[in-house]
Amino acid sequence: MNAVEVRGLSRSFDGREILRDVSFTVGHGEIFGYLGPNGAGKTTTIRILLGLLAPGAGEVRVLGRDLAADDEARARIGVLFENNGLADRMSADGNLAYYAGLYGVEDPAERIDELLALVGLADRRDDPVGTFSTGMKRKLGIARAILHRPEVVFLDEPSSGLDPGAQRMVRDLIIELSRREEMTVFLNSHHLDEVQRVCSTVAILAGGRIRAFDSVENLTAASGRPAVTVSLADPGDRARACETAGRLPYVTGCDVNGDHLHCTLADPGATPDLVAALVGAGFRIEEVRRSSRSLEEIYLEHVGRAEGEA
Repeated sequence: MNAVEVRGLSRSFDGREILRDVSFTVGHGEIFGYLGPNGAGKTTTIRILLGLLAPGAGEVRVLGRDLAADDEARARIGVLFENNGLADRMSADGNLAYYAGLYGVEDPAERIDELLALVGLADRRDDPVGTFSTGMKRKLGIARAILHRPEVVFLDEPSSGLDPGAQRMVRDLIIELSRREEMTVFLNSHHLDEVQRVCSTVAILAGGRIRAFDSVENLTAASGRPAVTVSLADPGDRARACETAGRLPYVTGCDVNGDHLHCTLADPGATPDLVAALVGAGFRIEEVRRSSRSLEEIYLEHVGRAEGEA
């Protein structure tokens, strides 16, 4: 059983179709990235998964249950929307104690101490939350969402509006809670660098449809024919080396990309032959590495294609 299952999900608002036949799964223990531009339907998907909205068509399950009708299953879920759900006039400790009472957390003092240390706010536990920075509030919001040790936690744009330093703190916290708390993380985001750094699997939503769904490793691997990046000891040799490589029968394309050569190969096993040919032609090679595409490139490609269909 997967932690999250979405099958053929569709939903419309005022006659406008927001989601069209959306399907994906999230395995237990994964950090899953749900990507898409603003207004793509990411938050709508989460609200349907949580049972806050009814699907127009299709089926959704979290921990094998329909959260719209299963109170016991809902108690095993954590959620952080853009609003952190915190009372500014209460202290960090007071906020967590309040929610611990709602969740029925056993030994709440011990759990609160543990979480305040985890999010780096132990020394601010008695301070009013209203005095906290946006990043500190977001970290406390994450602590609130995982206070009752949920099996799955939904984080909706957790880095939205944060400066780069705070984004990094939240990113590190997501990795830590997945490892230490052993929970499944459903991360709704449009911060591609964040997703590429923390997620094991991603789905790209654009134009109401899932455009890509795979592991980050598979998506960012060089698509189509294999490619390598070659760094030369003498950058002045780039143009001649590119011309030499382009004449080789197993090289389908070669371009100068900054200080490197980018060579596309007809055969994935041809890298040693390429290196031998360049060295034989008198070029000194400093480094050769397999090329890959960034998640940003893949994302923009799929979003652009969806916009072209509109």
